[in-house]
Amino acid sequence: MAASCGLIVANNYYNQPLLAEIAKNFSVSDTAAGEVSVLTQAGYTFGMLLFLPLGDMLERRRLISLLLIVASSALAGMALAPNLFILQFFAFIVGFTSVGPQLLVPFSAQLSSPNQRGHIVGRLMSGLFIGILVSRTISGFIGAHFGWRSMFWIGAGIMVATNSMLFFSLPRSKPVYKGKWAGLMASLWALVKRHPELRRVSYIGALHFGAFSAFWTTLSFFLSTPPYHYGPAVAGLFGLVGVAGALAAPQAGKLADRLHPTRIIQLGTFIIIIAYGLLFLGNIYIFSVVLGVILLDLGMQSAHVSNMTYIYSLPSDAYSRLNTVYMVSRFAGGAIGSSLGAYAWSFAHWTGVCTVGILLAFLSLTVQRSTFNIPRDNQ
Repeated sequence: MAASCGLIVANNYYNQPLLAEIAKNFSVSDTAAGEVSVLTQAGYTFGMLLFLPLGDMLERRRLISLLLIVASSALAGMALAPNLFILQFFAFIVGFTSVGPQLLVPFSAQLSSPNQRGHIVGRLMSGLFIGILVSRTISGFIGAHFGWRSMFWIGAGIMVATNSMLFFSLPRSKPVYKGKWAGLMASLWALVKRHPELRRVSYIGALHFGAFSAFWTTLSFFLSTPPYHYGPAVAGLFGLVGVAGALAAPQAGKLADRLHPTRIIQLGTFIIIIAYGLLFLGNIYIFSVVLGVILLDLGMQSAHVSNMTYIYSLPSDAYSRLNTVYMVSRFAGGAIGSSLGAYAWSFAHWTGVCTVGILLAFLSLTVQRSTFNIPRDNQ
């Protein structure tokens, strides 16, 4: 499950180190090319809203298989795109159908015991986050040596192989919701109204991922400008730097099992703020960018795993629907953060991007000032 989470979620991030090359290929502005990343995340958000609740209603293995078939076809469409508009369309479809990890994570939570849930969720999230980061490194290397279109062909093949692996290895899931689809979707709003803690954690996740996405959407533009003039291969290598943060996910999950998760969420937020303080110096010191990436990934991942541990401790058997509310909010924040980052880059360059990131992190601290209540028998 952890390996599949990383392989599937990578679809959404192959484009980021390649954006500068895509802009050159289609002779468009950096801002226009950046919309490829924004639309991928927007597609992911809508896909989660539509498909994740179905994890409580349908057999998950077959649902994931169908989604991966469409995702592989859309990746091939990106590789063949004759213009930016077609590329953006298929980028949206790739995001829309690459939501398998968000079906696997609540499945793992359902299979695990309460006292191990944080650790197991952290293990899957570690696989997912490593997939996000390593995908950028692989994509940057492939783009630099074989052209940006090659990466999407390779991604399509990976999805075919992943589909086969999951279909023959996953256990069958048992649906917990017996009603109709309309009632299923209506129950999302009922969960939002019933759990103020879910609303609060969703706001925090959206703001954190917005800060994270503002950085990664604009990194390839920043590294291609003076004084660095780096290509997509170097931009992708920064993904490997962030793996150090991803490896902290299981440890953050263990801490969230023992301590109140909000303590880890607050700590992660402060780490994000420190990371952006270092990134502000990126115009002068490349080492500052490297250290900033490590801390940004560490802070975001630690807070994210603790957020998920928190929502799975709420008194409900609707794991997929709880995950839907949180993840849709989170990736909506990521799409907004990507858009704000691209816009800030267009008029204030790196200083504007870092300002966006640090403001979003401080906003999350404001949300965290509210008191969290967690059921003691589920902690």
